[in-house]
Amino acid sequence: MSTALTNKPSEPTTNKSAQSTPEPLDSGTLEWTEIDAIVGGYHGAPHTVLGMHVWKANAAQNQIVVRAFRPLDKEVYVYDVAGDARYPMRKLHKAGFYELLLPERSAPFAYRLILVDHQDDKHEIEDSYRFPFYLTDFDLHLYGEGNFTQAYTKLGAHFRTITPDVAGQTEQVRGVNFAVWAPNAQRVSVVGPFNSWDNRTHAMSRRSEGGIWEIFVPNLVEWSEYKYSIKSHQLGYEIDKSDPYGFFAEVRPKTASRIWDMQKYEWGDADWVSARPEMQRLDQPMCVYELHLGSWRRVPEDNGFLTYHDLATQVVDYVVEMGYTHIELLPITEHPFDGSWGYQTVGYFAPTSRFGTPDDFKYFVDHCHQRGIGVILDWVPAHFPKDGHGLSFFDGTHLYEHADARQGEHTEWGTKIFNFGRNEVRNFLLSSALFWLKEYHLDGLRVDAVASMLYLDYAREGGDWIPNQYGGRENLAAIDFLRRFNEVVHAETPGALTIAEESTSWPMVTRPTYAGGLGFDLKWNMGWMHDMLSYFEKDPVYRRYHHNQITFSLMYAFSENFLLPFSHDEVVHLKHSMLDKMPGDLWQKFANLRALYAYMYGHPGKKLLFMGGEFGQWREWNEAQSLDWHLLETPQHAQLQQFLKDLNQLYQHEPALHQVDFDWNGFQWIDINDVDNSVVSFARRAADPNELLVFICNFTPKPHLNYRVGLPLGGEYSEILNSDWGQYGGSGVQNSSGVAHADDGGVWADNFAWQSCGFSAAINLPPLGVTILKSKRH
Repeated sequence: MSTALTNKPSEPTTNKSAQSTPEPLDSGTLEWTEIDAIVGGYHGAPHTVLGMHVWKANAAQNQIVVRAFRPLDKEVYVYDVAGDARYPMRKLHKAGFYELLLPERSAPFAYRLILVDHQDDKHEIEDSYRFPFYLTDFDLHLYGEGNFTQAYTKLGAHFRTITPDVAGQTEQVRGVNFAVWAPNAQRVSVVGPFNSWDNRTHAMSRRSEGGIWEIFVPNLVEWSEYKYSIKSHQLGYEIDKSDPYGFFAEVRPKTASRIWDMQKYEWGDADWVSARPEMQRLDQPMCVYELHLGSWRRVPEDNGFLTYHDLATQVVDYVVEMGYTHIELLPITEHPFDGSWGYQTVGYFAPTSRFGTPDDFKYFVDHCHQRGIGVILDWVPAHFPKDGHGLSFFDGTHLYEHADARQGEHTEWGTKIFNFGRNEVRNFLLSSALFWLKEYHLDGLRVDAVASMLYLDYAREGGDWIPNQYGGRENLAAIDFLRRFNEVVHAETPGALTIAEESTSWPMVTRPTYAGGLGFDLKWNMGWMHDMLSYFEKDPVYRRYHHNQITFSLMYAFSENFLLPFSHDEVVHLKHSMLDKMPGDLWQKFANLRALYAYMYGHPGKKLLFMGGEFGQWREWNEAQSLDWHLLETPQHAQLQQFLKDLNQLYQHEPALHQVDFDWNGFQWIDINDVDNSVVSFARRAADPNELLVFICNFTPKPHLNYRVGLPLGGEYSEILNSDWGQYGGSGVQNSSGVAHADDGGVWADNFAWQSCGFSAAINLPPLGVTILKSKRH
């Protein structure tokens, strides 16, 4: 900085227009190199130049200098708020660099800028460069080392109210603080309609070597669009990006972020949140309704989306009536392409604006909780799309992804893979996870595509991947990230669940990290799902040759904490709907599906079913259309729906079906050897082993009367559910009155050892049906 004063001090004017700027252009109190850097957009620290500063004229004298860069304005004045005086600023550079030197002032004071544009219109604004930074040095340190796990509290766009500590400042100033990570940028500016999308006006300052840029822009309001204009050190690369930490976005196909105040919503779910650690223990019932908000139901008139408010009422009423405990949302994180179902995310901190605002989504979650329904989000940390406004090549370099396509490109999905070994990327993803759990009170995260994260050679041919440092195929950085993710989530949000969609035999997915596991609470049992669908798709005459498909899952059922999924992935891409997968005529299709669901609810593990499966949707799921609710006008579909409703109620009511899901104390095979008749039987036990249910499953269309089956306890049993009851569209082969949950007797155990039990009884087995008996000894 120059020590020579080359411009004359300005004289104050009070409520008068300014005179024209002095004629000679000089560098004022600066070197030309600094002015050129500001004007050229490569300074990097404009806060050290622009705004109000104490300038040391000589060893004994401090003077006040104010500088501004206003390329769109003809004249600029400094307005002394307390003194009600205006000072004209000198234009030192034709591009719009202005300076005011006040030798009679030695201490900073409250001021505003008065701008006169080329149409001679005047505007009074607060100067962004007179306000202190929001991020502390400690924040920057944590971010750099990968431990700023709630970075969303500082990065992105945040409303702040500031009272600058300067003379004459009596009013608070409200505005928005912007912060973004772009370490390889030469210049980052925030742009929007508030500055005519001009990237010269609000240039941000680089706060550290780690590459976080920051600025405060006063007097902005909610809904204002904005982007970050990034000029890279890479020659010629300049682009506008949406905010990686943005809380709200324009409706696609528009791509700007929007400002939103995340603190104003008033929650009403305190009772739910405080009780959640108890309600979501693994010995509690958990039957999940998987849901795509955009296609569960549409507005009939124009096939438009329902809003979050509409869905809060309609979905929750339905889910409560059906007896589900949770809903799992396909990704509602902001995404540009409807056909990705949300799995190609660009907004890791923004609920999609297709259905409303962030507060509207909070209302949706709040309403779920107040009605006793938990909410799980499908979260996608494995990969992200290449859309130009998103994370890809963010600052002119491969910032969030690997540079080498063998590590950074997911060729099967056409997406980018996160660089899990980079501290700042880990911050970003961990912050996203905590953001949804803390800010939106979500009850769990289902982590998508975990297998693609664990293996470096996932969906790759030989030579198309890079081994780890030990020559193996395991992605060590991703493994470390997943463990850290689970540790952070469980420490910061007690009671929240983490669920892995992991399709391989990777060991200890749901075992604690301190024992060498990944630390998830639950894992989708993809092996069980594939075996069961393969078995039930077969004509019953051939099932005897594939009996092992319905029994094999118990060989590994307790190696993990499993959730049994029939998800959206099973009803798309020519796989057929759940009902249409079933063989046989119309009656047999419905009977098979009822038997499959009954077996699912008897099998150890938590439950998940995708929307439409509960009433027998015929066609495959299409994200652009509503479910076919008119099918419920047909008796068979309404009866299937009633069966699922009763099954859910039975599941929640009977501890034997959920208390001991993850070890052998809760399950006992009675008989698996009747291969020729495709019959299996087993018992489920509660924590009290005398509280038990017996399942007898006949997977052929042939009924068996007086079929002897072993029973663990003597005495009387009630048939509490039978998938063949007439009320469900069955043939009525039963052992009771046919009323769900009725305590009406029907089966007495003989003191006659049979199969693996000390007692037995002769019962009627319905065709393609499952009979559930409950001992009345408890």
